[in-house]
Amino acid sequence: MTLIPEISKAEWKVMKLLWTKSPQPAYDLCEALARTEDWHPNTVKTLLSRLRGKKAVSAKKYKNLYLYSPVVSEEDCVQAESDSLLQRLFGGSVKPLLVHFAKRRRFTAEDLDELKRILQEGKEK
Repeated sequence: MTLIPEISKAEWKVMKLLWTKSPQPAYDLCEALARTEDWHPNTVKTLLSRLRGKKAVSAKKYKNLYLYSPVVSEEDCVQAESDSLLQRLFGGSVKPLLVHFAKRRRFTAEDLDELKRILQEGKEK
């Protein structure tokens, strides 16, 4: 199994763009992030450099620029982040997590039906 690196909140924003479309040059990432973030292009380039250092992103030279692509999948990163959260906040136990959300969130009938279905499938395994 590939070791999934810890990705910061800012790095997640870059990764989301790369998971949506890749490869992409830094310029395109800077342009896309400029729509939602008040970041200087050097900030984006620093984040890309950190992600390369963590082996979450690769860069391939094409003419006079680098094209960036994710090395780790979004699914694997979400799984690692979920596992980390579950361990840190609930000692790895799912039940207190579900109880926490059940007490603090309003679920629609559809949400509850889907949760029941998922829990039943887990029980049958």
